[in-house]
Amino acid sequence: MGERAGRGRPGRRSGLSPLDGPLRFLLLSSFLIPLGSFMILPFMSVFLHERLGMGLGTVGVVLAVASLVQFSGGIAGGALADRIGLRRTMLWALIVRTTGFVGFLLALRWPPLAVGALILTCCGAALYLPANKAYLIHGVEEDRRPAYLSAGNAALNAGMATGPLIAGPFVLSSPGWLFVAVTALFAVVTAGHARLPSTPGDRPSVPGTPRQGLLAGVALLPFAANALAFYLYFHFQHFLALYAVEQASSAFYSLVLLLCFVLVIVVQPLASGVISRMPYGLALAVGFAGLAAGLAVLSFGTRPALLAGGALITLGDIVLFLRNDLEALHRSRRSDAVIFGQQRLAAGLGACAGGVLGGQLYGLGERAGDTGSFWLLAAAQCLLLPPLLLALRRRAARPHLPHDHDEGALSHHDTDRRIPGR
Repeated sequence: MGERAGRGRPGRRSGLSPLDGPLRFLLLSSFLIPLGSFMILPFMSVFLHERLGMGLGTVGVVLAVASLVQFSGGIAGGALADRIGLRRTMLWALIVRTTGFVGFLLALRWPPLAVGALILTCCGAALYLPANKAYLIHGVEEDRRPAYLSAGNAALNAGMATGPLIAGPFVLSSPGWLFVAVTALFAVVTAGHARLPSTPGDRPSVPGTPRQGLLAGVALLPFAANALAFYLYFHFQHFLALYAVEQASSAFYSLVLLLCFVLVIVVQPLASGVISRMPYGLALAVGFAGLAAGLAVLSFGTRPALLAGGALITLGDIVLFLRNDLEALHRSRRSDAVIFGQQRLAAGLGACAGGVLGGQLYGLGERAGDTGSFWLLAAAQCLLLPPLLLALRRRAARPHLPHDHDEGALSHHDTDRRIPGR
């Protein structure tokens, strides 16, 4: 990647500078890729169960494995980008994902292929995202990174929100044409990525260069904070549908999700500068407090509470997810792609734990006839678990000996010795 400023704290200047063609295409792709994916993936449980006849137990296992691969596989995506370069990694990831969507089309004639197709699309997503984020900010000045990352996140969420609206009427009635359209979309996007300019990071590694482990140099505190944030968020992500449909309706649940997407699309780019300048401890406090407040409000079970709770949770996550990525970039000396991959691993571990442990808690509340208590228990965890991170924060912030390369903040000399763009 290109030469860039040192990894000091962001200054006051922020925002998107005029974008060249490759970056405009990358941001457009950040919208089109989730648009195509979310024309299919949100309906997978319905498609696998009703169209292909799989049992619900089997469907649950398949979706759990796919989610774990999609999130945690990001660490392999970061390592691959470190080895073969950002552009080539994105290109191979899109080829894998396009093949997966071809598999969905073939599964209409041989249903077992649907499982392999789903895993392939998730593998493609895992490989793509770390390289995409790293390419987006390569050569970008430190104080503009939050704006570029938040713009990419906004485009991604816009695609995620639009895809289900377009595809909903066709998933069960005309899945074949839907799969053909999505496959064609991914083929076009893949061809566009082949024309992206390479970066210095795309050059072959120097022979004899020692390779580091996947978790070497991990920024411990942002990693742990990201895992915890995703663990708590996935109480909301996994179980709001059950709760909202019971308390209101499926249509109202869709409205809550739309509100959450809109908040990310609108608020995160506007607030990115403030979030980047916020002291990390304060950002953690604000983010987890937003989660706690939102989860507690959900326990009331009314329609206004569902909307308000979803909004508060989303605002908390806007702070946590962006700030944890920025802090990891600041603390680690690994390449950007590897850092994003490590953060995706943390997200996957947290999401998996949120699904497993959250499912047990929700089941207890359901058997007791009081699902509102589930949200209060989740809110309590938001208040009780984050203080454990303070011990990690104190450890990470302690003075380092000259040869002690724990994951504390980089010194001026550490930054100067860092390979440009790595």
